[in-house]
Amino acid sequence: MNLEPRTQIGKYVLGRKLGSGGFGVVFRASDASLDREVALKFLHPEHTANPQILQRFLQEARSAAKIMHPGIVTVFECGQMTEANGAAYIAMELLVGESLTDRLARSGRLAPAAAMEVCRQVAAALEAAHRIGIVHRDLKPDNIFIVHDSAMRGGERVKVLDFGIAKLGRAATSSVQTQSMMVFGTPRYMSPEQCKSAANVDHRSDIYTLGAILFELLTG
Repeated sequence: MNLEPRTQIGKYVLGRKLGSGGFGVVFRASDASLDREVALKFLHPEHTANPQILQRFLQEARSAAKIMHPGIVTVFECGQMTEANGAAYIAMELLVGESLTDRLARSGRLAPAAAMEVCRQVAAALEAAHRIGIVHRDLKPDNIFIVHDSAMRGGERVKVLDFGIAKLGRAATSSVQTQSMMVFGTPRYMSPEQCKSAANVDHRSDIYTLGAILFELLTG
């Protein structure tokens, strides 16, 4: 799979690489059919052959798409591209701003009012997810993005990203099963119950994590 700027894959023309991780890579891309810029996330080819990882990757898009809230990143589509040897992808809104991790790196810590406003917005987005039975399970400053929005208090809107290991509760259905002995998440922010068993967590685990993030925002 040739993932280089100016490469056309399906209806998308790739731009610069925005970031990468252990499971995927994200590019800025142009959607030729609608003449808009998007963020295009690809699963690394070596993981596409693993059914569980592939399903979990696509579940990220389906989980986020179920949540109707302006604080959740908008997903346009997901699937596998025949033009790129079955590469799995997620097309989502292109965000212009910075992650909460980058904000902390610049400022060291946030003023109490600013920290509370960030967490208020994250809490509202999580409430929308929890209401339909979706638990994020990997909330952290890397997955919280800050964009300019003049309609918001303070002129900024918070967006929650990366539902790659989201757990769908009984209110929703999922073909991806989490084995009781497998632990997914980021240890620094995980609740004790999630550390013990990734299968037996509910919305309270996200609330614990948000408390840990608030502590970090206030203290650095």
